[in-house]
Amino acid sequence: MASSGEEQSSSSPDWGDSGTELSAAELAGASASPLDSGEDFEVLEDEEDDLSELPPLEDVGRSRTPAKEGVPEQAPAQDAEEPQEWLDVLGNGLLRKKTLVPGRGEESRPHKGQDVTVRLKATREDGTVVEQEPRLTFTLGDCDVLQALDLCVQLLEMGETALIVSDAKYCYGSQGRSPDIPPDAALTLEVELLEARDAPDLELLPGKEKIALANRKRERGNFYYQRADYVLAINSYDIALKVIGSSSKVDFSTEEEAELLDVKVKCLNNLAASQLKLDHYEAALKSCNLVLEHQPGNIKALFRKGKVRVGPAGDRGTDQPRAQRRVPPSQVLAQQGEYREAIPILKAALKLEPSNKTIHAELSKLVKKHADQKSVETEMYRKMLGNPGGAPAKCRDKLPWAIPWKWLFGATAIALGGVALSVVIAARN
Repeated sequence: MASSGEEQSSSSPDWGDSGTELSAAELAGASASPLDSGEDFEVLEDEEDDLSELPPLEDVGRSRTPAKEGVPEQAPAQDAEEPQEWLDVLGNGLLRKKTLVPGRGEESRPHKGQDVTVRLKATREDGTVVEQEPRLTFTLGDCDVLQALDLCVQLLEMGETALIVSDAKYCYGSQGRSPDIPPDAALTLEVELLEARDAPDLELLPGKEKIALANRKRERGNFYYQRADYVLAINSYDIALKVIGSSSKVDFSTEEEAELLDVKVKCLNNLAASQLKLDHYEAALKSCNLVLEHQPGNIKALFRKGKVRVGPAGDRGTDQPRAQRRVPPSQVLAQQGEYREAIPILKAALKLEPSNKTIHAELSKLVKKHADQKSVETEMYRKMLGNPGGAPAKCRDKLPWAIPWKWLFGATAIALGGVALSVVIAARN
C-alpha cells in the first residue's frame, strides 16, 4: 500500500483478530503454500472471523431449536443490521467502511496534509493476506497509498479500528499486483489509526531529507504513470515539484543543490509525458521549456517539445534506460506552421544524439509530412487563383480577366479619332 519505492517486510507480525483461532490443519495448510515473496499466508474462515453479529444470549435461550433451523432465523437479523453498520463512503457502493473499535471522537480525526501512521492488514476475498504493515506512515491526501486507504483514513477517529471493503477500482484496478493480487480484485483492509501529526516544515528540512521526500513523490508518480493513471501521476509530480521549489532556511551543499536540480528535471520531463497523454499540449510545452531553461541540451525535453508541436507524444520510458524506451507513432494535428517549428527542434536533438533511431524516425516523418502539407497548400492556392487544372508555367501569370492586345489597340485608335474629329469641328466653328 505504500509507495512503489518501499518494500514490505517479510517478518511483519500477523495482525489478525485476537479472537480468531486456527486449527492445526489450517496452520499446516497455510505454511505449506507460501508465495514467492517468502511470506507466510493464512486462510481465515469468513464465517468464524466476526462474532459480533450473533444474537444476544437471551434471544438464543427463548428458542432452543436445532442448529439447522436456527441458522436461517439468525440470517435476517444480520442482513437487517448490515445497512446500519456500513458507511457507503462515496455513495456508489464500491467503497464501504465499518467501525470495529470506536475511537476518541470526531474531533480527533486527521485532516489532509498531515502525516498519519496506521496499522494495516489487507486480505483478498478468499481471506488470503496480501499485505501487513504494523506502522505505515504517509501524507494524507497526497495519494501516496491506495485510494481506498487515502479516502477512508480521513474518516477514522484516533484509536479507531475499522474494516474497509473496497472495489478493485480504488485498489490495484485492472492490472492487479503480481504475484499476489490478481486483476480486478477487491480487497478488505483492516486499519487502525495510531497517530496523526503535522507534516514537517519544508523550510526547515535538511537537503538530504528534502531530496528523499521529493523522490518519494516522484516515484509514486511513476507508479501511477506505469498504470496509465495520468491524472494521479501529474498530481504526484506536482507535489514533488512543490517540495523542490519551496523556500528554505537551511543551507544546502553544492552536491545537494545539483541533486535537487536532477530530481526537478526528472519530474518535469515525466510531467510533460503525462500531460501529453491527456492531450494537454500547452502545459506539456511549458514543462519542456522549464527543463530546457536548466538543461538546454536535454534530449527528452527537446524530443517532447518537437512532438508537442505536431500532436500527442506517448513516450513510455519515464526515467528508463534509452534502450527500454519506446515511442509510438504521433497523431499529427496538421496545423499550418507546426512542422516548420518542430523540425528545427528535432534537428537540434539529433545533433546532440546522432545515433538515436527514434529521433531519426520522427524527424523523417515530419519532413515528409511537411512536404505533403506544402503540396496541399500549393494546390489550394491554385484553386483560389482560378487555375485548378495546373496550366503550363508560361500561362500561369495570365489573369482570367486579361483583355487581348488587339481589342485594346482598336479601342485606343477609335478614342484618338474621336478626339481629332472634335478638334476639327471646333476649328470650323
